Amino acid sequence: MTTNSSLAQRRSAAVPRGVGSSTAIYADRAENAELWDVEGRRFVDFAGGIAVLNVGHRHPRVMSAVHDQLARFTHTAFQVAPYESYVALAERLNRLAPFSGDAKTILFTTGAEATENAVKIARVATGRSAVIAFAGGFHGRTLLASAMTGKVSPYKRGFGPFPGEIHHIPFPSASKGLDTQDSLAALDMLFAADVDPARVAAIIIEPIQGEGGFNVAPPELLQALRERCDAHGILLIVDEVQTGFARTGRMFGVEHSGVEPDLVCIAKSLGGGFPLSGVIGRAAIMDSVEPGGLGGTYGGSPVACAAALAVLDVIEDEALLARADAMGARIRARISAAGQRNDTVPIANLRGHGAMIGFDVMNASTGKVDGEGAKALCARALEAGLILLSCGTQGETIRILVPLTASDALLDEGLDALEAALVPGSRAAVEANVGSETAPA
Repeated sequence: MTTNSSLAQRRSAAVPRGVGSSTAIYADRAENAELWDVEGRRFVDFAGGIAVLNVGHRHPRVMSAVHDQLARFTHTAFQVAPYESYVALAERLNRLAPFSGDAKTILFTTGAEATENAVKIARVATGRSAVIAFAGGFHGRTLLASAMTGKVSPYKRGFGPFPGEIHHIPFPSASKGLDTQDSLAALDMLFAADVDPARVAAIIIEPIQGEGGFNVAPPELLQALRERCDAHGILLIVDEVQTGFARTGRMFGVEHSGVEPDLVCIAKSLGGGFPLSGVIGRAAIMDSVEPGGLGGTYGGSPVACAAALAVLDVIEDEALLARADAMGARIRARISAAGQRNDTVPIANLRGHGAMIGFDVMNASTGKVDGEGAKALCARALEAGLILLSCGTQGETIRILVPLTASDALLDEGLDALEAALVPGSRAAVEANVGSETAPA
């Protein structure tokens, strides 16, 4: 019989240690918000493949669309023989774009491709080269994306030198005592001391930081960034790779602010489990790049495009925007109540929009955030049958990314396991995790 332990041994011999996993279980099958490992154990999935499965594992409509596409063709390369599903998906995304005016969309494969190409487009459109990002932000693992990412370990250590003219400013965070004014003061100081705003092509920001700790960008921050971008001819890029496609109760997280970006990076849940990403942008900006300047062999795979069109149908037909809000209210209520008990680990800073919810695990002795405590909580949750992820600059934040298609009964089952895991010593420690303490996006 294949076991998690035997696969771990094979992995150790065959796979480099640079890729980490947040659990030591090996998946065998999954449906909606449930996953079974190779030993037959069942888990409620509050990770969703790191925000990839807003419509759940193997949604029937997604699988049907993929099956139909597989029967026709799997690949031609859009740059060789284009196909209707790419065009149809671009048309649909253009209608959904969170800004006024004409939009155009280009498709890729990974989130890092989306953020890198957004910067490429911004540089051509503006004739400038500098980029401003935020501490704690995560924009991918390629060299430019890593440079924009605002966390050294494990994403940057040993990989430099990085591309130049990437600057970082603080992101508002209650646990760090930082607010919008701190961020704006740092931006103004950056303009005064380090980079002429006339050299800045773009500012890139996540409406809710993913790996950085589920910190929500205050509307007043996004509004101030829009004003500064307009004043200096800078483009505003929103990275919606983790926040996009109904997770926050809106199609895009930036819509909570009322601010209109110039370019939108998308990926993860768009493909419903199939690799797909893209950039949606104002048409004139998108058309600034000459033919052949953008693309990729697998960009906009016909199989992934078919899946994505089905995903958008599911979001609309199953009213997942409203479902995200309802789930979020249920999650918040349960976590808030658990946090009032005197037998749980201390938690603080419950936050998020819709069903993108995070909270910090605190150290009872020091009153500071506790990355080790969050890691232990995730281990107890796993033993209780719940797949749960941490994030944050110290791994201190518990993030919830349960599929929006999960039933109330399954959601409650997962929340029961989370509540049990909040009690220290309630479960024996799960076998040692493989790799890093968090599952990198």
